[in-house]
Amino acid sequence: MRLRFRGLHCWSGALTLMPELPDLEVYRSALEARVVGHALQRIELRNPFLLRTAIPPVEAAQGRHVRSVNRIGKRIVFRLDGALFLIVHLMIAGRLRWLETGAKPPGRITLALFHFDNGQLAYTEAGTKRRASLHLVEGEAALAAFDPGGLDVFAADRRALVERLVSENHTLKRALTDPRLFSGIGNAYSDEILHRAKLSPLALTSKLTESERVRLFDATRDVLKEWTVRLSAEAGTNFPDKVTAFRPGMTVHGKFGQPCPACGAPVRRIVYAENECNYCATCQTGGRVLADRALSRLLHDSWPRSIDELG
Repeated sequence: MRLRFRGLHCWSGALTLMPELPDLEVYRSALEARVVGHALQRIELRNPFLLRTAIPPVEAAQGRHVRSVNRIGKRIVFRLDGALFLIVHLMIAGRLRWLETGAKPPGRITLALFHFDNGQLAYTEAGTKRRASLHLVEGEAALAAFDPGGLDVFAADRRALVERLVSENHTLKRALTDPRLFSGIGNAYSDEILHRAKLSPLALTSKLTESERVRLFDATRDVLKEWTVRLSAEAGTNFPDKVTAFRPGMTVHGKFGQPCPACGAPVRRIVYAENECNYCATCQTGGRVLADRALSRLLHDSWPRSIDELG
């Protein structure tokens, strides 16, 4: 079934909306400005399945002040007094909304409300699949268990990125989106990075030349930085409310059939399981069109079988 999403055409079987590093950093910054130093007065769970931990009880977080807001991979972490950590994983359709005290939150999609002394944070999730989660843990060791180990590309030099890249022999698409290898990169920005680097999504990490490694390193940092700055500027002092993986300014992601901004050739797409990959054959694969069936045979275990594996 074909859908129109914010002016872009996509296929319903391949919609991947998981917020990635740029959006999460803008969320983190907006939250930091609003809640650090403020008391979390009450957590109102409207869907009990959102909370995935029982010890300590969620009531233990109430009344404590927020000391920092951080990001671990694709998770947002609220550090509270007493070494307590609230861990938010938005997954595919989870979103955050800042509301004035007493304002009515969105209806059925609100899973939880965090009542602060200066406003309230609504945790929402569209659709029927309940993938979004909330954990409350105590202590640094418990928090560390939620870190998949992905490399922060802004804290790493090219040598560190290359070492991580070749630590496992995967396709570039799979390697960039593997949370154990790289932090915060998903379906959308991996497409943009690979297009910027002029590399095929199916190129194997072990086969890259030195010049290709340099291009990939530069493209990864540049694309993520540019989009973080761009989204931050768009939000300004407002709380971000247009968090999506499909943006008009992207070059190839979500642009199937549209002309590549670099060469004018139509953007191509390959679909596998719940994922899709957008690329330009002229810019990235020497004019070769990648077929879904060939992709399936090649990737086997090198492609995530579900969205959950991209978390």
